[in-house]
Amino acid sequence: MSTRQPLTLDDQPIPVRVKLAAAWTSFMFLYAYVDILNFYTPGVIEEILDGRVFEFDLSQTFSVSALVLMAVPILMVVLSTTLPARTTRVANLVVASLYVPVTAFNVTGESWLIFYGLGVVLELMVLAFILRSAWTWPRSASSVTTASKQETVRAR
Repeated sequence: MSTRQPLTLDDQPIPVRVKLAAAWTSFMFLYAYVDILNFYTPGVIEEILDGRVFEFDLSQTFSVSALVLMAVPILMVVLSTTLPARTTRVANLVVASLYVPVTAFNVTGESWLIFYGLGVVLELMVLAFILRSAWTWPRSASSVTTASKQETVRAR
């Protein structure tokens, strides 16, 4: 009787671009889900029906601002996979850095502090992952050599 050796899983490294796109997707799911669950907070629907969200009047300006605010991370999913590496790295560092205070602000004035606090902490963890992934983007000697060759060709 032979004993079977357990197969080991081949744990392929995940490209940084895929990690960033997945992280931005996770960030948006968290952001949207916290907002959707907020509708179950007592009094929120009444405030919306009265034309107010937090301290803001509901208007086209509010809606456009909210759309723009959320369109940036949504577009980061695509941009993280399509822009050149250097541009992608910088864009992720800048956008994630800008969204840290925006995300932290969302807990301001909320009555359900544990719920919103958890949502904000999870969102900040994803943003920290994005910042770390972009900051530690792997470099290779071949990319430096290729860039040098391209500059030499352009100089001619």
